[in-house]
Amino acid sequence: MTIRVLVAEDQGAVRAALVMILRSEPGFEVVGEAGDGEQAVRLAAELRPDVVLMDVQMPRLDGVSATRQVVAAGSAQVLVLTTFDHDEYVYGALRAGAAGFLLKDVEADTLIEAIRTVARGEGMLAPSVTRRLISTFARPDRPDQPRARAAVDGLTPREREVLACLGAGLSNSRIAQRLEMAEATTKTHVSRILAKLELRSRVQAAILAQDLGLVAPD
Repeated sequence: MTIRVLVAEDQGAVRAALVMILRSEPGFEVVGEAGDGEQAVRLAAELRPDVVLMDVQMPRLDGVSATRQVVAAGSAQVLVLTTFDHDEYVYGALRAGAAGFLLKDVEADTLIEAIRTVARGEGMLAPSVTRRLISTFARPDRPDQPRARAAVDGLTPREREVLACLGAGLSNSRIAQRLEMAEATTKTHVSRILAKLELRSRVQAAILAQDLGLVAPD
């Protein structure tokens, strides 16, 4: 299956490099390029790519706002790219429904695998910064905490186990191995968790699990 990608990056040289990497990889098609957030939202709605590779800091409409609009419209999955590993805008993008983020200095092979992962509907967070990002910006005293905890209390025991594994950043295959169940069953549990908690992505579920201290041990 060909993975259709929209590249949203305001720096022409960086955008050209990303496009070159993707076009040299079998199974990828770059369906469009956007130089600002508004154009990214418009092209995502028109072209319906599988994944939007979204820069955080862009003119006219920032990457966080663009991500929120793309995800809300159901236009595509969004993988955010950022220069900084402690970037509050990135955390906002994850809250807006981005499927994950990577640093811009990532190796080409890692970028390709991340896009494949996001296209499958799984989350992708840069491993070196995941826990620092969450611990830095997750606030246990947020006013929505009681509502979130009440929603989690409504999950079945098995769903809570899956949510804890999401909080630890595990993929569907690793969750299936950890909990000794079929991967298809894992996907079903993840979908039900997102629906019950009214979340847009498994990354949001992971952040919520971290916020509430529901993290499976390594």
